[in-house]
Amino acid sequence: MAKHTKAPKGPSQRQLSVGEKVRHALTETLQRREILDPLLENAVISVTEVRMSSDLKLATAYVTVFGQDNVDPYVQALNGHARFLRGRLTPALRQMKYMPEVRFRQDDSFDNYARIDALLRSPEVLRDTQGTADDEDDN
Repeated sequence: MAKHTKAPKGPSQRQLSVGEKVRHALTETLQRREILDPLLENAVISVTEVRMSSDLKLATAYVTVFGQDNVDPYVQALNGHARFLRGRLTPALRQMKYMPEVRFRQDDSFDNYARIDALLRSPEVLRDTQGTADDEDDN
């Protein structure tokens, strides 16, 4: 009889837990302004999510910079300081067997939210939603 193996549907509970710990540690490090980089010194950087690889050796941190339309230079600067940040994470994550390598990526989820909001506010959608509300009142 053949075994049925299911592909994982999403991150494991361990990946989510470690990702959240890495996010907190990164946020604290960035708040302390320990990175000596003129671009990053005055930037307000938010780490919105950290996704861990299945072996917990790679952390992909999604960041956004408030007040900036072009986040690419900030992401490049953070990736340039990734080794320094990895060293600063060590005290907060000392219970881990391996310290994860951190990669930074731009978080575009806010752009997606804005696009969905604009779609929901479009005249076509408003007409359709108002039409269903009127239909329910008739019943």
